[in-house]
Amino acid sequence: MRHIISILLENEAGALSRVSGLFSARGYNIESLTVAPTEDASLSRMTIVSVGSDDVIEQITKQLNKLIDVVKVVDLSEAPHIERELMLVKVRATGKDREEMKRVADIFRGRIIDVTESSYVIELTGNGAKLDAFLEAIDRSLVLETVRTGVCGVGRGDRILKA
Repeated sequence: MRHIISILLENEAGALSRVSGLFSARGYNIESLTVAPTEDASLSRMTIVSVGSDDVIEQITKQLNKLIDVVKVVDLSEAPHIERELMLVKVRATGKDREEMKRVADIFRGRIIDVTESSYVIELTGNGAKLDAFLEAIDRSLVLETVRTGVCGVGRGDRILKA
């Protein structure tokens, strides 16, 4: 099962390395990882997407809680949550493809953020399925480059991750 693990940790050199090292030392794969400072500059929030059984994820969570830099760990997948990902796609946009790319970007509520004579850069946000659906909807031969941020998520309602 896919799990989204959100970690609040001290914003210090080596913290990211220790967390990712915990995964690799145990042979667990990280599908995506995002990390950035929070509203408190001394803390960072890390979001990790990993696939594993509930037992494996529980073991990972226990090990993460033992790390000295880690303040709090939450598996967002256990309760209602919101997740988003950002994708930038550079596509070939010439001739008839130009108008079609604009139309498909509009359908997916994407924004064209850069225009040249031969290409567009389209920005899309949403869950992974939406971003994948956009890529399926366009002609793959027109895709020049794709960049994705990885998942970032937050619990719904009163559920918060704070020190």
